[in-house]
Amino acid sequence: MNIDSILNLVALLFTLAAVFGYVNHRWLKLPHTIGLVVVALSASLVVLATDAVFPALEFRSVVREILSRINFYDVLMKGMLSFLLFAGALHVDLDDLYKVKTPISILATVGILMSTALVGGMMFLGWRALGINVPFLYCLIFGALISPTDPIAVLSILKSVAVPKNLETKITGESLFNDGVGVVVFTILVGFAFGQVEITALNVAKLFIMEALGGVLLIGYAAYRAMKTIDEYNLEILITLSLVMVTYGIAVQLHLSGPIAVVVAGLFIGNHGARFAMSEKTRTHIKMFWSLFDEILNSVLFLIIGFEVIALMFSSQILLALVLAIPVVLLARFCCVAVPISLLSLGRTFTPGSIQILTWGGLRGGISVALALSLPPSELKELILATTYGVVVFSIIVQGLTLEKVVKKTMLRQVAE
Repeated sequence: MNIDSILNLVALLFTLAAVFGYVNHRWLKLPHTIGLVVVALSASLVVLATDAVFPALEFRSVVREILSRINFYDVLMKGMLSFLLFAGALHVDLDDLYKVKTPISILATVGILMSTALVGGMMFLGWRALGINVPFLYCLIFGALISPTDPIAVLSILKSVAVPKNLETKITGESLFNDGVGVVVFTILVGFAFGQVEITALNVAKLFIMEALGGVLLIGYAAYRAMKTIDEYNLEILITLSLVMVTYGIAVQLHLSGPIAVVVAGLFIGNHGARFAMSEKTRTHIKMFWSLFDEILNSVLFLIIGFEVIALMFSSQILLALVLAIPVVLLARFCCVAVPISLLSLGRTFTPGSIQILTWGGLRGGISVALALSLPPSELKELILATTYGVVVFSIIVQGLTLEKVVKKTMLRQVAE
């Protein structure tokens, strides 16, 4: 793709994001990111309906050709993700995060492994019952890519939902770290399924330690020292941008977890850096810049998610698989939240309704779709991709729009009791 095509595509995405955002703000009045998905999805369905009624117009072919120019995996995982994770981590209070480090650590590690196994097992049995023959390893791959709660979706929804502070920290912290763990599990399983990795305990341990734990070593100390010696917010914003790109790039080159490295860098700069290396003026401008940057990237990302339905092929078999997957993923999420919190409750107090809110607030998003798109070509890729997309759209629209009602209902029930 030449530079003119890239610029035209970017211009189209930004224009559609602005137009659809206006439509949502003016008439639908939904939370911004959810509204973009709804409007884009509605536009996609109009395109599909028009193509079905007037096939000669070839609307779907034109839109699919435009979408084919967007490598969603590269755009998100190698482009947007590092900036979005840094922006999210920048606003997290490290003291609050430290107070709930144990449940976050368990949910982001043991919870992901449990969910992968539960979703994989239930989908294997469910798909077999529906007459869909999917090998167990592929079911586990689906479990791995759909299990992480998406920090981008979660953080965007939490901006408009009043969740108790302690619970908000748990939801945010888990989503920031479990996607890194989920990507590791997904990578290992895909390597096994396609013969890229030999199945040995040593290989699994090596991949997991290098990818999941190694990224913590990159914490942006050099950026912190540079910012401490100056007081010029424009330059310090530039330093944070450079920090994100360099940290992610080095982590990837060293086969460490880029997402975890960027999250750690964001936590470090947003807490220690904000307190000891920035003036009040710089803190204000940096937070305003990253909030705006976060909103722009989120707008484009959720717009693309809404349009991705045009690129998919649906059949009655795939629709059945999708309908099955939604309750399976929710049930697995409930189990992976309920078990550790129930055990931890023996020695500590949790906010009433934590299990229900953490279950329903575990939104899936673009990361799951990107991982599904990254799968090597196979006869089952379309099934897994369409099923993933269906779960993600349900999560963003249904769970995202009803999360506040679930929170209020849960809190009221606890007060009544």
